[in-house]
Amino acid sequence: MCWQPEYEMLPREQLEALQLERLQTTLAQAGKSPYYGAKFAEHGIAPQDLTDISQIRQLPFTTKEDLRANYPYGFVTVPRDELVRLHCSSGTTGNPTVIFHNRHDLASWAKLVARSLYAAGARPHHVFQNICGYGLFTGGLGFQYGAECLGMLTIPSAAGNSRRQIKLMQDFGTNVVHAIPSYLTRLYDVFEELGVAPTDTQLKLLVIGAEPHSEETRKRIEALFGVKAFNSYGLSEMNGPGVAFECEHQNGLHIWEDCYVVEIVDPVTLEPVAPGEIGELVLTTLDRQAMPIIRYRTRDLTRFLPGECVCGRTCRRIDRITGRSDDMFIIRGCNVFPIQVEKVLMEIPQVGNDYVIVLETKDDNDQMTIEVEVSREWFTDDYSQLESLRKLISHRVRDEVLVTPSVRLVEPGALPKSEGKAIRVRDLRQKG
Repeated sequence: MCWQPEYEMLPREQLEALQLERLQTTLAQAGKSPYYGAKFAEHGIAPQDLTDISQIRQLPFTTKEDLRANYPYGFVTVPRDELVRLHCSSGTTGNPTVIFHNRHDLASWAKLVARSLYAAGARPHHVFQNICGYGLFTGGLGFQYGAECLGMLTIPSAAGNSRRQIKLMQDFGTNVVHAIPSYLTRLYDVFEELGVAPTDTQLKLLVIGAEPHSEETRKRIEALFGVKAFNSYGLSEMNGPGVAFECEHQNGLHIWEDCYVVEIVDPVTLEPVAPGEIGELVLTTLDRQAMPIIRYRTRDLTRFLPGECVCGRTCRRIDRITGRSDDMFIIRGCNVFPIQVEKVLMEIPQVGNDYVIVLETKDDNDQMTIEVEVSREWFTDDYSQLESLRKLISHRVRDEVLVTPSVRLVEPGALPKSEGKAIRVRDLRQKG
């Protein structure tokens, strides 16, 4: 059962024909921008020259650095008076990446989010509570307009103030909650403080995303709240949420190919990876007018999943994001992704829900220390038990990443919390 069956169930041959038609239109539109106009002229690119969707590989990549270098209006293709909204990154170093939308773009985006929420099991009669930041962050307004488009009563509760979040859930019968995974574990602690069980509310499903997280973290969240938690994927350069979403079967994220051309490439060679191999996700917008983006290197790592989903949707599925190519750090000659460490930690029952990886230089050698909260049920002042847990964590992480970390155990709630995305790595190493 689909919200937009005319797109979600489109036979593969017809879907690829639609993609080609939309790609040609998108290239013609993109060529109106200062950046792509010059780039296409440099490479001798004409939209009508592409007669097969696979020929997209002849086009140049676009990177975050390109967006920043052409800040603020270098990618815009419509007159300024047609622009109705912008979103941008924090821009703490250098120019932010800015994405502009006209009315068509916002309507298209809202429909994609509505389609995504419906795929996960949300329905028009549900109450939707959006526990994330609004403003320039796309997760706030992106989910807000998508939930309204689907027809749900929406509560724009924003991030933080956990006691109020719980009261809103109780008073208005919230059925669907969207939040980042790290916040949900903190919210559960407040449920416990109040003596309220999430299962005593009318909550039916959770939508999680915006930060990389392991399957083990998802399972923990589902166990805590007693409902399914569905992975969502999006990035501001591709609108925001609604790029890919799990359906009710939770067997991969359907990536909406009527609105995106999807490629997975080797992040070093930039050539397509073999089917099923992990690589960097590259995306091209197909239904955006004010600021189309061609072959955008997301830096997110994933793979195509084989076969078809039992739900009947024909768009291909990608695996959960396993990390970012630029999140990887090198310690003692080994490549390590933070999500590898999280996977190990979340498999250990004695470990709480928060951790941070600290990288430091001591005596001219790089060292990795993992600060880990112990779960409330297992926290003790018995030194021998804590030491056994510390050694267990160190050994299991070493087996996974081939580096032996130092482990520092802390009591529940001791690590700093953030209302936004959790900070999982603090790199304090000397730069030489």
